[in-house]
Amino acid sequence: MVRFQSVSLRYGNRPQVLRDVTFHLETGSFHFLVGPSGAGKTSLLRLMFLARRPTRGAITMFGRDLSKTPRHELPALRRRIGIVFQDFRLLDHLTVVDNIALPLRIAGIRDGVVREHVTELLTWVGLTHHADSKPTILSDGEKQRVAIARAVIARPSLLLADEPTGNLDPDLGLRLTQLFAELNKIGTTVVMATHNESLAVRFPFATLQIAEGQVTQGGRRVAPLI
Repeated sequence: MVRFQSVSLRYGNRPQVLRDVTFHLETGSFHFLVGPSGAGKTSLLRLMFLARRPTRGAITMFGRDLSKTPRHELPALRRRIGIVFQDFRLLDHLTVVDNIALPLRIAGIRDGVVREHVTELLTWVGLTHHADSKPTILSDGEKQRVAIARAVIARPSLLLADEPTGNLDPDLGLRLTQLFAELNKIGTTVVMATHNESLAVRFPFATLQIAEGQVTQGGRRVAPLI
């Protein structure tokens, strides 16, 4: 699914953000990307979302060598990736339904299919009662659930989440992580960045530990899923 081989990333003339990063994610796996703030988690996710190319090294995704993939083919690969941001990035002038439906409408999916998928996801994230609400009246936890539904409505092969629980209380953070785990059960590969290792240890998933721009790939945790 995803393979990094000796990948480094530098922004302009600044020091390297990532140095000789090598790891492999199997299809259908779940990995916590853990490490302190400023360690390079967001930069690593940007490479995985194809928002940047590495300064050096090779990245393979979905069987494609990205260094040999023309830029005009990248949007089709990005459509196989869902991403959840810590700051939600919802459109305040749209309702919850329209925010969730946006990726399918951009892709030209017919309205009947869009309505079916949106209804299913509203139930999944527990926001049916807010279908016609605007994001401005929602709590942070509700906004994050809308963002998750929007990220997965196109049924991505890979879901990336950048500190999705960072602004939430511990109980809600646990509940949202359980939503990601449910999605992983149906085959979606999930990478969830967090600086909260006490949350990550509560789930039996593998880790990518990042520190000072380098990544160590860990095995599955033994704590029970709760």
